[in-house]
Amino acid sequence: MFDSLTDKLQGAFRKFGSRGVVTEEDLDQVLREVRMAMLEADVNFRVVREFTTRVKERALGAQVLRSLSPAQQVIDIVHSELVEILGGEAPQLATAARPPTVIMLVGLQGSGKTTHAAKLGNLLKKQGQRPFLIACDIYRPAAIEQLVTLAKSLDIPYHEEGTAVKPAVIAANGLEKAKRMNATHVIVDTAGRLHIDEVMMDEVTALRKQLAPQEVLFVADAMAGQDAVTAAKEFHDKVGITGLILTKMDGDARGGAALSIRQVTGVPVKFIGVGEKPDAIEQFYPDRLAGRILGMGDMLSLIEKAKETMGDEDSDKFGEKLKKGTFDLQDFVEQIRKVRNMGPLGQLVQMLPGFNRIKAQLNVDDMDDRFFNQAEAIVYSMTKWERRHPEKIDGKRRKRIARGSGTDAPRVNQLLKQFFEARKIAKTLSSGKFPVLPGMR
Repeated sequence: MFDSLTDKLQGAFRKFGSRGVVTEEDLDQVLREVRMAMLEADVNFRVVREFTTRVKERALGAQVLRSLSPAQQVIDIVHSELVEILGGEAPQLATAARPPTVIMLVGLQGSGKTTHAAKLGNLLKKQGQRPFLIACDIYRPAAIEQLVTLAKSLDIPYHEEGTAVKPAVIAANGLEKAKRMNATHVIVDTAGRLHIDEVMMDEVTALRKQLAPQEVLFVADAMAGQDAVTAAKEFHDKVGITGLILTKMDGDARGGAALSIRQVTGVPVKFIGVGEKPDAIEQFYPDRLAGRILGMGDMLSLIEKAKETMGDEDSDKFGEKLKKGTFDLQDFVEQIRKVRNMGPLGQLVQMLPGFNRIKAQLNVDDMDDRFFNQAEAIVYSMTKWERRHPEKIDGKRRKRIARGSGTDAPRVNQLLKQFFEARKIAKTLSSGKFPVLPGMR
């Protein structure tokens, strides 16, 4: 989502170069470009103005420009201020003094409210909790059917009474059922509309008063841009929300909503949706997203996903090969097969520090599933010996591999070149020498 913003921010910071002295005029020029990059990414104008003002005040106040590494210190300040915009500390779900904890999901129709009710239930279940779902969107029969289908597929208990019973009655009956089943968390999917109206607001407000939930989470479509920010503000003013779930964070929107919504509403983002699968929901970490936006990567999230999918022992073994630079094409395809279970490859590689520079070094436009599908086809057309000894693959072998994979010799040559370059990069990254910011070394 933040590719364009990341590119432009990195371009602005490269103007510092590696110079030992940065003047106030240099800082003003870079901050002008930062301001334009954020506005083009659809970040709220007031948020951008306050952000750049704080960065400049901190840089001048701390006499950063006279320090030994002024450029890097300015970038550190930008990172710190981005984290602040996004909420500072990673927020946690509130819990009831006595179970169950009640969580209401509210929002506009089409934002992903129903699917994220199930996703949140699935996440809580993985954490050892006992979630329970209640279908209160009686105006959209498909929503009830969708929630029931998802609940069954994830083996999560649920309650629904169709479309003829009032939401207040369904919620009360569902809550009693959840208590009898010793549920730890009750997730209530409420009605949405295409636009905010008083009838919907009154109903949601009444339901909030009846259930006295610990959390009221507004589900916002990140691709809706500032419209999502406006809707969240209206819900907060009229209903009172305690947190946000940003959906479609894997999309190709400009990303301004993610950088604006916390500041404008004053309410923390607690979860982000990053795909279609039931497990495509993550707890929100402001510092990690700030790192991704600045091209610093998000190795913590990547490591967590790897350990969850592969297990500690397997990931440790592969880590040793990365450090030594000895992994080969056989290791490559085996790991790609396992990594596919972690989520879309395009999202995963963006968590690497200096991702944009890596793409440039490998001469790759899009490191996504299509790229890796073609790479797999080429590698699977090799013999096991060739996969273990890629440096020994000569011209004759390359032609045979190209025929077997449905590609051509230049594509095989390019893949091998990219693989050797990737192995060097991986060895550097695994040694802990992460690039702070591309072009700033």
